Amino acid sequence: MAQLLERSQVLLIKLILLVPVGLVLLTIAGMVWRTTSPVEPGVAVPQPIPFSHKHHVGDDGIDCRYCHTSVETSASAGMPSTGICLSCHSQLFRDAPALGPLHESMRTGKPIQWNRVYDLPDFVFFNHSVHVKKGVACVTCHGRVDQMPILVRNESLDMQWCIGCHRDPTGKVVSPSHVTRMGTLPALSEDERRQLLHMLQLENTQRLTDCSTCHR
Repeated sequence: MAQLLERSQVLLIKLILLVPVGLVLLTIAGMVWRTTSPVEPGVAVPQPIPFSHKHHVGDDGIDCRYCHTSVETSASAGMPSTGICLSCHSQLFRDAPALGPLHESMRTGKPIQWNRVYDLPDFVFFNHSVHVKKGVACVTCHGRVDQMPILVRNESLDMQWCIGCHRDPTGKVVSPSHVTRMGTLPALSEDERRQLLHMLQLENTQRLTDCSTCHR
């Protein structure tokens, strides 16, 4: 019996049939992304101890890296340990009822279970240290935490938002020495921007937009 279709035609049909399958998979991935993201932008998350970034960062001028100790060296920024909190609060406001869980944590050795405000799905790879070294300022993703009595999620962190910066980091990065700076970031001339991108090795964005960069 003669073959009805050429091999190339069969391959084309298979590829056409794969398109709706791919769209379904992308839709499912998007739904997972939305459902695994615990917090919408602007929504406060209850914490075991009421903590004001406005007071600690804005009023007292505490640097982000004092509490988030691994932000420059690992994928995770790190959450403040009981010992870090008690470096001040063993003396300051030590008898405040709100700090009861902190002293209980020290007594029992059980870490404070802070609730995450920012959390990405498991199929997304994100490394804080890389972004810090490449000049992505804290305020770019987290907003003006120095003005937040209660920390809320500042950005959606969805794929389009992230890839917008990856496609064109021009004007969106600063010198690594200004990464933790709150407030208005230094304005740069076109020449200074080019020099900064060259220093940060961000002139070629091909690697930044490869799927494997964020999905591994």
